[in-house]
Order: sequence, then C-alpha cells, then structure tokens
Amino acid sequence: MQRFATITGLSHTYWACSRSFLLPLKRQIPRWSQRTLAAPNRSQSFSNTSFLYKKKDKAKAIPDSHSGTALSKTGAAPENPYDFSQLNDGIAGALRRLQDDLSGLRVGGRFNTELIENLRVQLSKGSKEMLRLRDLAQVIPKGGRIVTIWASEEDHMKPITSSIISSNLSLTPQPDCRNALQLNISIPPPTKESRDQTIAMAKVAMEKAVGAVRDSRAVVHKRLQDLQKKKIARPDDIRKAQEQMEKLTEKGQKDVKDLFEATKRVMERAQ
Repeated sequence: MQRFATITGLSHTYWACSRSFLLPLKRQIPRWSQRTLAAPNRSQSFSNTSFLYKKKDKAKAIPDSHSGTALSKTGAAPENPYDFSQLNDGIAGALRRLQDDLSGLRVGGRFNTELIENLRVQLSKGSKEMLRLRDLAQVIPKGGRIVTIWASEEDHMKPITSSIISSNLSLTPQPDCRNALQLNISIPPPTKESRDQTIAMAKVAMEKAVGAVRDSRAVVHKRLQDLQKKKIARPDDIRKAQEQMEKLTEKGQKDVKDLFEATKRVMERAQ
C-alpha cells in the first residue's frame, strides 16, 4: 500500500508539472493555430459544381478569332469562303475552248484541216447514224491552197462530197480524174467578205466564252450567299471574298476579250 501511494503521488506530481509548463505556451499560441492543432486531420474540400463545368465548356465553344471563319453548327470543318478553285477552273476552261474555236477558223488563207475532219457524214438517206469525216477518209494538205481527201471506200465519196458542200466552209470538192477515191479542194484566197464573216464567227465564240466566265462567277456568288445566310462564315470574310471574286471575274473576261482582239487583228491583216 505504501508503495502504491508513492507511485500515485508521483503521477499527480508529474501531471501538475506538465500542466504548469504547457499553460503558458498555450496562451502564446494564436486562436486559429489552436483550432488547427485541435483538429489536425480536418481539411477544407473544394466542390466541383456544374456551374464550373458549364463555364469551361462555354470557353471551348468560342471560335478561334485567327481562323477567319466560324465553326459550323454541325461541328464539321468550316467551308472556306476564299476557295475560288471553281471560278478559276471555269475561266481556264472558257479560255481553252475559245482558243480551240479561234484556231479552227480560217485565217490568212491558211486552212485548218480539222474543220473538214470534224464534219458529220450521213452515209445513207434516212439513217440517223452520223460519222465523222475523219473516220471515213484522210485529209491531207498539199501545200499552197490545195487540200486532198482520200476516201476508204468509193461508196463514201458521194456522202463526203455532200457533207462538205452543205457545210458553212464555202468549199467545193472536185473528184480527181486519175483516182476514184480522191477529192481535191481548192482553198480560195480570203476576201473582205470572207474576213468579215470569219471575224463575226470569232466574235460569237468570244461572247460564248464571256458567258461561260459569267456562269462560273454566278455559281461562286450563290455559294457565298449560302454561307452568309447559314452564318457559316463571318460577314467580313464574305465581303472580302466577294471583292476577290469580282476581281477574278473581271480579269477572266479581260483575258477572253484580249484573245479575241489579238485574233481579230491577224484576221484583218490576212491576204
């Protein structure tokens, strides 16, 4: 019992000393530190609310101001309003066809044999089948103002002759006295009347090419209007694209007219 009392007394003495030592320290610690020390395992959590996610998605939906076009509603890649490949192809095609048409016209006594080769020939009356003359005969320039036609069969001679006479080439083929399969054509020298007629035909071809350029421009203009109505592209981009479209169209029409004028000058000087 005496030993137990001694131990108990020592415990009370230790507790009293510890309390007397810690109390002054506790008074020196700020209250917020005491609360922290009192609950060391407590931590403040941040909740992920739907408002924050919505704001983040909204930031992603903002289009890139450097892209030049707005994103489409379907999320697909935006259509480029500055794509003029269709217009450029239309202008190039119009110039190419005009060049072909002008090269087929007679200029200065030089005759293009393709004019005869491309004529349609009806082998028999009442038949709807039409063949090109080049499939039935061979057209050979003999130099100067003579063109020779060599038919593959004697039965083709009359249909070929009828096709040449009925064309607008103003040519009269003559059968060769030494060869039943040969036709000889004399090319008359150009006159003022023939030159004027050729220039008129060239002008028709030029107007056709100008119309083709205009049609290509109309297709691009309609596409830009659709982009504006559907709000796929920005108004500034649509306006600038329309300005570039008009410049390309004007240049294309000028190229067509310049080609016609150059050919016309050659025709007027033809002898």
